[in-house]
Amino acid sequence: MINPLPEGTQPLIPYLVLHDCAKAIDYYKKVFLGEEISRMASPDGKKIMHAEMNISGCMIYMSDECLEMGAKSPKGSKHHSMSLTLYCLDADKVFKRAVKHGAKAVREMELQFWGDRMGTLVDPFGHQWTLLQRVEDLSQDEIHERGQKAMESN
Repeated sequence: MINPLPEGTQPLIPYLVLHDCAKAIDYYKKVFLGEEISRMASPDGKKIMHAEMNISGCMIYMSDECLEMGAKSPKGSKHHSMSLTLYCLDADKVFKRAVKHGAKAVREMELQFWGDRMGTLVDPFGHQWTLLQRVEDLSQDEIHERGQKAMESN
């Protein structure tokens, strides 16, 4: 029987369209310690038609923009229709590393009422990332109570 999923992947895979896929691959290797799995260049060798990376055990697919196919990167856009969410062992360290390598902080790292540290940034290629680190294990009742207090104080 054929395995319905390719080896080492998950059923839902983000596919990023990038202005400069090769630079993005290098960036994701440095910042998120990603592992490049494969890369397929265009026939002229100037663009990446498809690449695969593993970041923290999850596959991410990516390619350069291809306007003829309607694939445009979010670089320069003022709006983000999606965010990649990444749990980290040390989210503050990853956040600082991302900013050091050109990401723009949207929301600084801070403790959230549900027990995670969280921060949001936009990478140099226009993709929004929310970094999280679990720092407290809370029950649903504790989260609800803290959430109520947080909403009341705003």
